[in-house]
Amino acid sequence: MSRKKVAQAPETMLAASALLSRIREIWEAARSQAVRSVNSSLVRANWLIGKQIVEAEQGGEFRAEYGAALLKELSAHLIKEFGSGFSVSALQYMRAFYRAYPELLVTIQHAVRVESGAGLVGSVAQIQHAVRGESAASGAGWTPGQLHNGLSWTHYRALLKVERREVRDFYEIETVRNGWSARQLERQINSLLFERLLKSRDKVGVSKLANEGLIPCRPLDAIKDPYVLEFLNLPESHRLVESRVEEALISRLQDFLLELGSGFAFIGRQVRLTLDGDHFYPDLIFYHVKLKCYVVIDIKVAKLTHGDLGQMQMYVHYYDREIAGVDDQPTIGLILCADKNEAMVRYVLDDKSSQIFASRYQFQLPSEEVLRAELRRELDELDGPGAGA
Repeated sequence: MSRKKVAQAPETMLAASALLSRIREIWEAARSQAVRSVNSSLVRANWLIGKQIVEAEQGGEFRAEYGAALLKELSAHLIKEFGSGFSVSALQYMRAFYRAYPELLVTIQHAVRVESGAGLVGSVAQIQHAVRGESAASGAGWTPGQLHNGLSWTHYRALLKVERREVRDFYEIETVRNGWSARQLERQINSLLFERLLKSRDKVGVSKLANEGLIPCRPLDAIKDPYVLEFLNLPESHRLVESRVEEALISRLQDFLLELGSGFAFIGRQVRLTLDGDHFYPDLIFYHVKLKCYVVIDIKVAKLTHGDLGQMQMYVHYYDREIAGVDDQPTIGLILCADKNEAMVRYVLDDKSSQIFASRYQFQLPSEEVLRAELRRELDELDGPGAGA
């Protein structure tokens, strides 16, 4: 006797679908929490190991040969017992981690003393307490240099490449605020994000940037110079055309939004505007949700001309008068160009210089030599006459 298939009522199917969705959300949240928990435990453990190494070196003969021999001996024993995660270079990272973040677990009192007798029991309990993170400050009231559950060991290894404390603080704040992955953080460090943002800030502004991260309060705060578009994998070539760069940016929109910075929402590409029957097509339109204004972007593969600036002025005027709402702030115009004459830009823009910007772009991450030269130049400008004005 054949079985008849029982048709499911639409209500049952909807209920099952809704239940599946809720279960999926619960499971994904639990899995994410488990990953964060494992990452935080690894960060705490590596900090505590680094602390032990530093204290052991300071307690012995503090010489480079002594430290090298100590790490080599320690690595051999740990690899034999726990596996390859304890190479000499890994232990060096842990040591550097503690030195760079001496107050990471600031709320742990008298963390980890290696003592004998009854004191050893107390020390072991403190290690377990610290690794579980029961006293670690990582929520409300967090400041850079303290533990945060959103920063994994891979994040911290990238941050260790940043030597200056105030610059490292900036990258910590921005990573936590924007939820950057470790790869995104490393790209921002390698592309010299902090130094590119220095151009629009005086000494007070630099201090705020280091202590508060990037908080756009005016159009100039949202603009970088140059923009680094290495993720497009395009050659530095005079044969490039604007449409190819534009298409590449759209196809890698997520990466482009990361490079633009937080607050940009994509509106459209080649959005037509019409003036007395003539049609014009700005390359890219965004809306900045923090500054509450439209952002019109045009791409130029050659050196910027006064005609390019005049065209952008027309776009900005049009959006201010025809598109922007009563609550919107003045439109921002941004021209991405291969090269520009700074003096010509200043003379053409004149009173529009607070709304229209011309920034260079480059298709390759700068070399280490270029990065260092750029950093020295920016610091010299900040320390020069009238820098703090």
